[in-house]
Amino acid sequence: MTIALIPVKRLEQSKSRLLPELADAARQALTLAMLEDLIEALARSGCIDRIVVTTPDPQVARRAEAAGAEVLIRPEPGLNAALEDAAQRLAPAPDEALLIVLGDVAGALPEDLRQLVCAAGSLPATRAGIWLAPSADGGTSALLLRPARAIPFCFGPASAARHREAARAANVAYHELALASLAIDLDQPEDLAAFLASPGGGTRTRALLERLRAERTPAGRSEPESETRIP
Repeated sequence: MTIALIPVKRLEQSKSRLLPELADAARQALTLAMLEDLIEALARSGCIDRIVVTTPDPQVARRAEAAGAEVLIRPEPGLNAALEDAAQRLAPAPDEALLIVLGDVAGALPEDLRQLVCAAGSLPATRAGIWLAPSADGGTSALLLRPARAIPFCFGPASAARHREAARAANVAYHELALASLAIDLDQPEDLAAFLASPGGGTRTRALLERLRAERTPAGRSEPESETRIP
């Protein structure tokens, strides 16, 4: 059994670094579109038994439930503390896996998610292990743990290296998979070009970004192909 867990912060805090020039409503709509794309990709992967969203935001919770996910409402203690709280509340059995996917990975493809989960099948269920899909900037886009608390959560800058070190310190088998659609996390302005140029998923996210770009491009002006910003 594999449980997928998606942490999402409050909407008013969303995507401020990605597109700081956009109005709050547009940035919040982008966060929700990304979440719905990710939930759909997880559901279509065919290897996830439960999809859970942990968030302190009631609107995020409503949209997640409408998309077919379970919801854990939590306070705002920070990402790693929120994941520890969720892992404790979900209480997977020792032979069950917990797959954490950050909500920034809007372009995740079902086949890449499936490859990550299936990789865990090569290790006997009685052995602890973690499987990590790194982001292009050295972060962690997705982390599968079996058991769910095999190592402490180390999300943040350079988290791939810190998760690797945590696995070494805990004597837990560590596996890293380079998966193209999971390498792009939409967090900084420079991530937009890579996302829009990629053949990954994220139908809702792409449509919204294109609409925002059209709305902010003056009539009669063609945007250069090299343009990576929405405005």
